[in-house]
Amino acid sequence: MSEPTGAARRRGPFKVGDQVQLTDPKGRHYTFTLEAGKNFHTHKGSFQHDELIGAPEGSVVRTTGNVAYLALRPLLPDYVLSMPRGAAVVYPKDAGQILAFADIFPGARVVEAGVGSGSLSTFLLRAIGEQGMLHSYERREDFAEIARQNVERYFGSPHPAWQLTVGDLQDNLSDTDVDRVVLDMLAPWECLEAVSKALVPGGILCAYVATTTQLSRTVESIREIGCFAEPQPWESMIRNWHVEGLAVRPDHRMIGHTGFLVTARRLADGVEPPLRRRRPSKGAYGEDYEGPGSQSRGGSADRG
Repeated sequence: MSEPTGAARRRGPFKVGDQVQLTDPKGRHYTFTLEAGKNFHTHKGSFQHDELIGAPEGSVVRTTGNVAYLALRPLLPDYVLSMPRGAAVVYPKDAGQILAFADIFPGARVVEAGVGSGSLSTFLLRAIGEQGMLHSYERREDFAEIARQNVERYFGSPHPAWQLTVGDLQDNLSDTDVDRVVLDMLAPWECLEAVSKALVPGGILCAYVATTTQLSRTVESIREIGCFAEPQPWESMIRNWHVEGLAVRPDHRMIGHTGFLVTARRLADGVEPPLRRRRPSKGAYGEDYEGPGSQSRGGSADRG
């Protein structure tokens, strides 16, 4: 039985072509690719790549300036934060939330729109495995090429479960019986009709947006289309902690807002979503409301 794509690059002694992440005494990271006969240079001296080739992961190498560096393979969160970028990457904290709350499982058939630099594509491919399917749509050819290179660099070769199409999802989507759809784009509401036709009953739509206005329009549009259960919006934040003896406190800096996430389940064909019983805030759909369905809703409290 052959190993999954990229697995051989994640274990064993360091080999030529492996990516290495060095950590200096101050915790700073440096990432490079091992090449026979090459030198790695820092302002604290240099060392030969050959010193690491064949060495076990977790080795320590010293520069000519006698500074010790810990050598490990970069984890996927490290890799996506250091990869070459065309567009902004989906941060690991959001990718983890998408994998969990969109329930990305081995063998899943997933459609992704808005590939950017390939960060989320890499997380999705590792989750679905070779028996799954990821069809990614990116409207910009230059972004698609950067994403392709980043994904193939991580796995060491093209991933057999990945198909990348340059073009708009709503104009090119031909996939059917899709389990999950992930939209990372400026106007996900423009794709809802196409997405609803592709998703299987019970399938999950997950949208990733940056601003509150995008969040509002996405949620209201999902409600308005009428073939999804009540959407669930949220965001996550990460705060590291400093632990040094009796000095235990939160760090002064944290990873705050990066984006909002919305998930919704596809209903069976012909089924209407149950009316929400929670009443909206007074004036939530007042006369000045101009969002999706404002002409038909007329400020009804039933669908707030």
